[in-house]
Amino acid sequence: MNALLFWIGLSIVFYAYVGYGIVLYALVWWKRRLQKTPAAPAPNWEAVTFVVCAYNEEDWIEEKIANSIALDYPSDRIQFFFVTDGSNDKTAELVQNFPYPPGIQWQLLHQPERRGKIAAFQRAMTFVQTPIVISTDANTLVNTEAVKSIVAHYSDPAVGAVAGEKRISMGNKDAANSAGEGIYWKYESALKKWDAELWSVVGAAGELFSFRTSVYEHVPTDTIVEDFYLTMRIAQKGYRVAYAPDAYAVESSSASVAEERKRKIRIAAGGIQAVVRLAPLLNIFKYGVLSFQYVSHRVLRWTLAPLFLPILLVLNILLAQNSLFYQIILVAQVLFYLAALAGYLFEQRKMKVKIFFVPYYFCMMNYSMYAGFLRFMRGRQSVLWEKAKRA
Repeated sequence: MNALLFWIGLSIVFYAYVGYGIVLYALVWWKRRLQKTPAAPAPNWEAVTFVVCAYNEEDWIEEKIANSIALDYPSDRIQFFFVTDGSNDKTAELVQNFPYPPGIQWQLLHQPERRGKIAAFQRAMTFVQTPIVISTDANTLVNTEAVKSIVAHYSDPAVGAVAGEKRISMGNKDAANSAGEGIYWKYESALKKWDAELWSVVGAAGELFSFRTSVYEHVPTDTIVEDFYLTMRIAQKGYRVAYAPDAYAVESSSASVAEERKRKIRIAAGGIQAVVRLAPLLNIFKYGVLSFQYVSHRVLRWTLAPLFLPILLVLNILLAQNSLFYQIILVAQVLFYLAALAGYLFEQRKMKVKIFFVPYYFCMMNYSMYAGFLRFMRGRQSVLWEKAKRA
Protein backbone atom coordinates (compact mmCIF):
# COMPACT_ATOMS: atom_id res chain seq x y z
CA MET A 1 0.00 0.00 0.00
CA ASN A 2 2.86 2.37 0.86
CA ALA A 3 4.52 1.64 -2.48
CA LEU A 4 1.30 2.27 -4.41
CA LEU A 5 0.68 5.57 -2.64
CA PHE A 6 4.32 6.56 -3.16
CA TRP A 7 4.16 6.01 -6.93
CA ILE A 8 0.80 7.77 -7.22
CA GLY A 9 2.21 10.75 -5.36
CA LEU A 10 5.45 10.77 -7.33
CA SER A 11 3.52 10.61 -10.60
CA ILE A 12 1.33 13.57 -9.58
CA VAL A 13 4.30 15.68 -8.51
CA PHE A 14 6.28 14.87 -11.65
CA TYR A 15 3.29 15.47 -13.92
CA ALA A 16 2.34 18.76 -12.26
CA TYR A 17 5.78 20.33 -12.58
CA VAL A 18 7.39 18.60 -15.58
CA GLY A 19 5.18 15.95 -17.15
CA TYR A 20 2.40 18.27 -18.23
CA GLY A 21 4.91 20.35 -20.18
CA ILE A 22 6.07 17.22 -22.00
CA VAL A 23 2.53 16.00 -22.71
CA LEU A 24 1.42 19.48 -23.77
CA TYR A 25 4.30 19.91 -26.20
CA ALA A 26 3.61 16.47 -27.71
CA LEU A 27 -0.07 17.35 -28.23
CA VAL A 28 0.82 20.68 -29.80
CA TRP A 29 3.38 18.98 -32.04
CA TRP A 30 0.74 16.57 -33.33
CA LYS A 31 -1.76 19.39 -33.80
CA ARG A 32 0.77 21.30 -35.91
CA ARG A 33 1.25 18.26 -38.11
CA LEU A 34 -2.46 17.56 -38.53
CA GLN A 35 -3.69 21.13 -39.02
CA LYS A 36 -2.42 23.86 -41.22
CA THR A 37 -2.45 27.24 -39.57
CA PRO A 38 -4.74 29.54 -41.58
CA ALA A 39 -3.45 32.94 -42.58
CA ALA A 40 -4.40 35.52 -39.97
CA PRO A 41 -6.84 38.17 -41.24
CA ALA A 42 -5.69 41.76 -41.33
CA PRO A 43 -6.19 43.25 -37.87
CA ASN A 44 -8.81 45.91 -37.30
CA TRP A 45 -7.42 48.56 -34.97
CA GLU A 46 -10.45 48.76 -32.73
CA ALA A 47 -10.80 51.35 -30.00
CA VAL A 48 -9.04 50.36 -26.79
CA THR A 49 -9.17 51.47 -23.16
CA PHE A 50 -5.83 51.08 -21.41
CA VAL A 51 -6.34 50.78 -17.64
CA VAL A 52 -3.61 51.31 -15.06
CA CYS A 53 -4.53 50.73 -11.42
CA ALA A 54 -2.02 52.36 -9.09
CA TYR A 55 -1.92 52.40 -5.31
CA ASN A 56 0.77 54.65 -3.78
CA GLU A 57 3.02 54.42 -6.83
CA GLU A 58 4.55 57.91 -6.72
CA ASP A 59 8.00 56.44 -7.40
CA TRP A 60 6.83 54.69 -10.59
CA ILE A 61 3.78 56.47 -11.95
CA GLU A 62 5.46 59.13 -14.11
CA GLU A 63 7.62 56.52 -15.81
CA LYS A 64 4.50 54.37 -16.27
CA ILE A 65 2.55 57.23 -17.86
CA ALA A 66 5.42 58.05 -20.23
CA ASN A 67 5.70 54.38 -21.16
CA SER A 68 1.94 54.10 -21.75
CA ILE A 69 1.45 57.14 -23.95
CA ALA A 70 4.46 56.08 -26.06
CA LEU A 71 2.65 52.91 -27.20
CA ASP A 72 2.49 52.48 -30.97
CA TYR A 73 -1.26 52.72 -31.56
CA PRO A 74 -3.43 55.35 -33.26
CA SER A 75 -3.95 58.07 -30.65
CA ASP A 76 -7.60 58.50 -31.62
CA ARG A 77 -8.21 54.77 -30.97
CA ILE A 78 -6.82 54.50 -27.44
CA GLN A 79 -7.73 56.15 -24.16
CA PHE A 80 -5.93 55.85 -20.85
CA PHE A 81 -7.53 55.42 -17.43
CA PHE A 82 -5.30 55.91 -14.40
CA VAL A 83 -7.11 54.64 -11.31
CA THR A 84 -5.55 55.73 -8.01
CA ASP A 85 -8.18 54.75 -5.44
CA GLY A 86 -6.95 54.93 -1.86
CA SER A 87 -3.57 56.43 -2.73
CA ASN A 88 -2.49 58.85 -0.01
CA ASP A 89 0.84 59.84 -1.54
CA LYS A 90 1.40 62.00 -4.66
CA THR A 91 0.27 59.39 -7.19
CA ALA A 92 -3.00 61.11 -8.15
CA GLU A 93 -1.33 64.54 -8.21
CA LEU A 94 1.43 63.28 -10.51
CA VAL A 95 -1.13 61.77 -12.89
CA GLN A 96 -3.10 65.00 -12.94
CA ASN A 97 -0.08 67.24 -13.58
CA PHE A 98 1.79 65.06 -16.08
CA PRO A 99 2.63 66.96 -19.32
CA TYR A 100 0.51 64.92 -21.75
CA PRO A 101 1.12 65.64 -25.46
CA PRO A 102 -1.80 67.06 -27.48
CA GLY A 103 -4.23 64.43 -28.69
CA ILE A 104 -3.72 61.96 -25.83
CA GLN A 105 -7.02 60.84 -24.35
CA TRP A 106 -6.58 60.30 -20.63
CA GLN A 107 -8.63 60.34 -17.46
CA LEU A 108 -7.74 60.25 -13.78
CA LEU A 109 -10.12 58.17 -11.65
CA HIS A 110 -9.49 58.74 -7.97
CA GLN A 111 -11.41 58.26 -4.78
CA PRO A 112 -9.94 58.41 -1.26
CA GLU A 113 -11.32 55.05 -0.12
CA ARG A 114 -9.14 51.99 -0.71
CA ARG A 115 -11.19 48.90 -1.48
CA GLY A 116 -8.66 46.79 -3.38
CA LYS A 117 -7.51 46.49 -6.97
CA ILE A 118 -10.53 44.64 -8.32
CA ALA A 119 -12.94 47.21 -6.85
CA ALA A 120 -10.87 50.01 -8.40
CA PHE A 121 -10.73 48.22 -11.74
CA GLN A 122 -14.46 47.52 -11.80
CA ARG A 123 -15.16 51.16 -11.01
CA ALA A 124 -13.10 52.03 -14.08
CA MET A 125 -15.12 49.55 -16.14
CA THR A 126 -18.26 51.65 -15.59
CA PHE A 127 -16.60 54.38 -17.71
CA VAL A 128 -15.40 52.10 -20.52
CA GLN A 129 -17.01 52.66 -23.93
CA THR A 130 -14.57 50.76 -26.14
CA PRO A 131 -14.89 47.15 -27.37
CA ILE A 132 -11.49 46.16 -25.94
CA VAL A 133 -9.91 46.71 -22.54
CA ILE A 134 -6.24 46.25 -21.68
CA SER A 135 -5.09 46.15 -18.06
CA THR A 136 -1.54 46.51 -16.79
CA ASP A 137 0.15 47.01 -13.43
CA ALA A 138 1.59 50.39 -12.50
CA ASN A 139 5.05 49.02 -11.69
CA THR A 140 5.62 47.39 -15.09
CA LEU A 141 6.87 48.75 -18.41
CA VAL A 142 5.14 47.59 -21.59
CA ASN A 143 6.83 47.26 -24.97
CA THR A 144 5.87 49.74 -27.68
CA GLU A 145 4.12 47.20 -29.95
CA ALA A 146 2.12 45.58 -27.14
CA VAL A 147 -1.31 47.01 -27.95
CA LYS A 148 -1.08 46.15 -31.64
CA SER A 149 0.08 42.62 -30.78
CA ILE A 150 -2.86 42.15 -28.43
CA VAL A 151 -5.56 43.69 -30.63
CA ALA A 152 -4.47 41.59 -33.63
CA HIS A 153 -5.70 38.46 -31.84
CA TYR A 154 -9.27 39.80 -31.73
CA SER A 155 -9.53 39.26 -35.48
CA ASP A 156 -10.56 35.76 -34.38
CA PRO A 157 -14.13 35.99 -33.01
CA ALA A 158 -13.46 32.93 -30.80
CA VAL A 159 -10.93 34.93 -28.78
CA GLY A 160 -12.47 36.53 -25.72
CA ALA A 161 -9.30 37.53 -23.91
CA VAL A 162 -5.58 37.86 -24.55
CA ALA A 163 -2.75 37.23 -22.11
CA GLY A 164 0.44 39.20 -22.52
CA GLU A 165 3.81 37.91 -21.39
CA LYS A 166 5.35 38.70 -18.03
CA ARG A 167 9.09 39.19 -18.02
CA ILE A 168 11.37 39.63 -15.04
CA SER A 169 14.11 42.22 -15.23
CA MET A 170 17.20 40.43 -13.94
CA GLY A 171 18.80 43.46 -12.37
CA ASN A 172 20.99 41.24 -10.18
CA LYS A 173 21.26 37.93 -11.96
CA ASP A 174 23.11 36.40 -9.04
CA ALA A 175 20.34 37.00 -6.54
CA ALA A 176 18.34 33.96 -5.49
CA ASN A 177 14.99 35.63 -6.08
CA SER A 178 16.00 36.92 -9.55
CA ALA A 179 17.33 33.55 -10.70
CA GLY A 180 14.41 31.53 -9.34
CA GLU A 181 11.70 33.97 -10.39
CA GLY A 182 13.20 34.45 -13.85
CA ILE A 183 13.50 30.71 -14.56
CA TYR A 184 9.96 30.10 -13.29
CA TRP A 185 8.44 32.74 -15.58
CA LYS A 186 10.39 31.54 -18.61
CA TYR A 187 8.94 28.07 -18.07
CA GLU A 188 5.47 29.53 -17.50
CA SER A 189 5.74 31.50 -20.73
CA ALA A 190 6.53 28.32 -22.66
CA LEU A 191 3.53 26.56 -21.13
CA LYS A 192 1.27 29.49 -21.96
CA LYS A 193 2.42 29.45 -25.57
CA TRP A 194 1.65 25.73 -25.90
CA ASP A 195 -1.62 26.03 -23.93
CA ALA A 196 -2.78 28.69 -26.37
CA GLU A 197 -1.84 26.51 -29.35
CA LEU A 198 -3.74 23.55 -27.95
CA TRP A 199 -6.80 25.60 -27.00
CA SER A 200 -6.60 28.34 -24.38
CA VAL A 201 -4.23 29.99 -21.94
CA VAL A 202 -5.16 28.93 -18.40
CA GLY A 203 -5.63 32.32 -16.82
CA ALA A 204 -3.75 35.55 -17.46
CA ALA A 205 -1.30 37.38 -15.22
CA GLY A 206 -2.31 40.84 -14.08
CA GLU A 207 0.87 42.47 -15.33
CA LEU A 208 -0.65 42.62 -18.84
CA PHE A 209 -3.92 41.15 -20.10
CA SER A 210 -6.91 42.11 -22.18
CA PHE A 211 -10.50 41.12 -22.87
CA ARG A 212 -13.51 42.02 -24.96
CA THR A 213 -15.77 44.41 -23.07
CA SER A 214 -18.80 42.44 -24.29
CA VAL A 215 -17.74 39.25 -22.46
CA TYR A 216 -16.67 40.93 -19.23
CA GLU A 217 -18.63 40.11 -16.10
CA HIS A 218 -18.54 41.45 -12.57
CA VAL A 219 -15.97 39.78 -10.32
CA PRO A 220 -16.72 39.40 -6.58
CA THR A 221 -14.80 42.18 -4.84
CA ASP A 222 -13.22 39.76 -2.37
CA THR A 223 -11.50 37.88 -5.22
CA ILE A 224 -7.77 37.59 -4.47
CA VAL A 225 -6.36 36.69 -7.91
CA GLU A 226 -8.86 38.69 -9.94
CA ASP A 227 -6.90 38.55 -13.21
CA PHE A 228 -6.86 34.74 -13.21
CA TYR A 229 -10.51 34.41 -12.15
CA LEU A 230 -11.74 37.00 -14.67
CA THR A 231 -10.04 35.38 -17.67
CA MET A 232 -10.99 31.85 -16.61
CA ARG A 233 -14.63 32.88 -16.41
CA ILE A 234 -14.35 34.15 -19.98
CA ALA A 235 -12.83 30.80 -21.02
CA GLN A 236 -15.62 29.00 -19.17
CA LYS A 237 -18.10 30.75 -21.47
CA GLY A 238 -16.47 29.03 -24.44
CA TYR A 239 -14.06 31.73 -25.58
CA ARG A 240 -10.35 31.20 -26.04
CA VAL A 241 -7.77 33.12 -24.06
CA ALA A 242 -5.06 33.78 -26.64
CA TYR A 243 -1.39 34.39 -25.90
CA ALA A 244 0.56 37.36 -27.21
CA PRO A 245 4.25 36.82 -26.36
CA ASP A 246 5.12 39.89 -28.46
CA ALA A 247 3.17 41.97 -25.94
CA TYR A 248 5.10 41.92 -22.72
CA ALA A 249 5.30 43.73 -19.41
CA VAL A 250 8.65 43.93 -17.66
CA GLU A 251 8.95 44.25 -13.92
CA SER A 252 11.81 44.03 -11.48
CA SER A 253 12.23 40.86 -9.47
CA SER A 254 11.19 40.93 -5.84
CA ALA A 255 13.63 42.76 -3.59
CA SER A 256 14.33 39.54 -1.68
CA VAL A 257 13.09 35.98 -1.37
CA ALA A 258 11.12 37.08 1.68
CA GLU A 259 9.27 39.64 -0.45
CA GLU A 260 8.68 37.04 -3.17
CA ARG A 261 7.38 34.61 -0.56
CA LYS A 262 4.90 37.25 0.61
CA ARG A 263 3.59 37.51 -2.96
CA LYS A 264 3.47 33.74 -3.46
CA ILE A 265 1.48 33.20 -0.26
CA ARG A 266 -1.13 35.69 -1.44
CA ILE A 267 -1.31 34.01 -4.86
CA ALA A 268 -1.59 30.60 -3.19
CA ALA A 269 -4.52 31.76 -1.08
CA GLY A 270 -6.11 33.17 -4.23
CA GLY A 271 -5.44 29.94 -6.09
CA ILE A 272 -7.33 27.88 -3.52
CA GLN A 273 -10.16 30.41 -3.62
CA ALA A 274 -10.24 30.15 -7.44
CA VAL A 275 -10.34 26.34 -7.35
CA VAL A 276 -13.40 26.55 -5.09
CA ARG A 277 -15.18 29.18 -7.16
CA LEU A 278 -14.33 27.59 -10.50
CA ALA A 279 -15.33 24.09 -9.39
CA PRO A 280 -17.54 23.52 -12.48
CA LEU A 281 -14.39 23.68 -14.65
CA LEU A 282 -13.26 20.40 -13.09
CA ASN A 283 -15.95 18.66 -15.15
CA ILE A 284 -13.95 17.40 -18.13
CA PHE A 285 -17.10 15.92 -19.70
CA LYS A 286 -18.54 19.43 -20.05
CA TYR A 287 -15.43 21.55 -20.65
CA GLY A 288 -13.18 19.00 -22.35
CA VAL A 289 -9.73 20.31 -23.27
CA LEU A 290 -10.10 23.39 -21.07
CA SER A 291 -10.68 21.19 -18.00
CA PHE A 292 -7.66 19.07 -18.91
CA GLN A 293 -5.49 22.18 -19.19
CA TYR A 294 -6.89 23.77 -16.03
CA VAL A 295 -6.39 20.71 -13.85
CA SER A 296 -2.96 19.91 -15.28
CA HIS A 297 -1.51 23.41 -15.27
CA ARG A 298 -3.09 24.93 -12.18
CA VAL A 299 -5.21 22.74 -9.93
CA LEU A 300 -2.59 20.05 -9.32
CA ARG A 301 0.04 22.67 -8.49
CA TRP A 302 -2.29 24.36 -6.03
CA THR A 303 -3.54 21.19 -4.33
CA LEU A 304 -2.24 17.62 -4.68
CA ALA A 305 1.36 18.28 -5.76
CA PRO A 306 2.35 20.36 -2.69
CA LEU A 307 0.38 17.98 -0.45
CA PHE A 308 2.33 14.96 -1.66
CA LEU A 309 5.84 16.42 -1.28
CA PRO A 310 6.24 15.74 2.48
CA ILE A 311 4.23 12.52 2.17
CA LEU A 312 6.64 11.26 -0.47
CA LEU A 313 9.60 11.83 1.84
CA VAL A 314 7.98 9.93 4.72
CA LEU A 315 6.87 7.05 2.49
CA ASN A 316 10.32 6.91 0.90
CA ILE A 317 11.93 6.53 4.34
CA LEU A 318 9.61 3.62 5.14
CA LEU A 319 10.15 1.91 1.78
CA ALA A 320 13.93 2.37 1.83
CA GLN A 321 14.44 0.13 4.86
CA ASN A 322 14.63 -3.05 2.80
CA SER A 323 15.14 -1.85 -0.79
CA LEU A 324 18.24 -0.50 -2.49
CA PHE A 325 16.08 1.00 -5.24
CA TYR A 326 14.09 3.11 -2.78
CA GLN A 327 17.29 3.98 -0.93
CA ILE A 328 18.66 5.54 -4.12
CA ILE A 329 15.47 7.57 -4.57
CA LEU A 330 15.66 8.65 -0.93
CA VAL A 331 19.23 9.83 -1.35
CA ALA A 332 18.12 11.88 -4.37
CA GLN A 333 15.29 13.43 -2.35
CA VAL A 334 17.57 14.25 0.58
CA LEU A 335 20.19 15.79 -1.70
CA PHE A 336 17.53 17.96 -3.33
CA TYR A 337 16.29 19.29 -0.01
CA LEU A 338 19.84 19.78 1.24
CA ALA A 339 20.50 21.84 -1.89
CA ALA A 340 17.40 23.90 -1.10
CA LEU A 341 18.63 24.38 2.48
CA ALA A 342 22.03 25.43 1.16
CA GLY A 343 20.31 27.91 -1.13
CA TYR A 344 18.48 29.35 1.87
CA LEU A 345 21.65 29.63 3.96
CA PHE A 346 23.63 31.21 1.14
CA GLU A 347 20.82 33.67 0.45
CA GLN A 348 20.75 34.65 4.13
CA ARG A 349 24.46 35.41 3.93
CA LYS A 350 24.12 37.30 0.62
CA MET A 351 26.33 34.70 -1.09
CA LYS A 352 25.82 33.98 -4.78
CA VAL A 353 25.74 30.26 -5.57
CA LYS A 354 23.28 29.84 -8.45
CA ILE A 355 23.15 26.03 -8.45
CA PHE A 356 21.15 26.06 -5.21
CA PHE A 357 18.67 28.77 -6.21
CA VAL A 358 16.26 26.60 -8.20
CA PRO A 359 15.64 23.93 -5.50
CA TYR A 360 15.39 26.72 -2.92
CA TYR A 361 12.83 28.63 -5.03
CA PHE A 362 10.88 25.41 -5.66
CA CYS A 363 10.65 24.68 -1.93
CA MET A 364 9.75 28.28 -1.16
CA MET A 365 6.88 28.15 -3.67
CA ASN A 366 5.49 24.97 -2.15
CA TYR A 367 5.86 26.25 1.40
CA SER A 368 3.85 29.26 0.21
CA MET A 369 1.08 26.92 -0.91
CA TYR A 370 0.70 25.58 2.63
CA ALA A 371 0.83 29.07 4.13
CA GLY A 372 -1.63 30.36 1.55
CA PHE A 373 -4.03 27.47 2.18
CA LEU A 374 -4.02 28.17 5.92
CA ARG A 375 -4.53 31.87 5.31
CA PHE A 376 -7.47 31.17 3.00
CA MET A 377 -9.07 28.72 5.45
CA ARG A 378 -8.76 31.25 8.26
CA GLY A 379 -10.17 34.01 6.07
CA ARG A 380 -7.11 36.14 6.73
CA GLN A 381 -6.12 36.98 3.14
CA SER A 382 -7.57 40.40 2.38
CA VAL A 383 -7.70 41.97 -1.07
CA LEU A 384 -6.06 44.97 0.63
CA TRP A 385 -2.65 43.38 0.67
CA GLU A 386 0.79 44.84 1.25
CA LYS A 387 2.71 45.07 -1.99
CA ALA A 388 5.91 43.06 -2.34
CA LYS A 389 8.94 45.31 -2.59
CA ARG A 390 10.70 45.17 -5.93
CA ALA A 391 14.42 45.28 -6.61
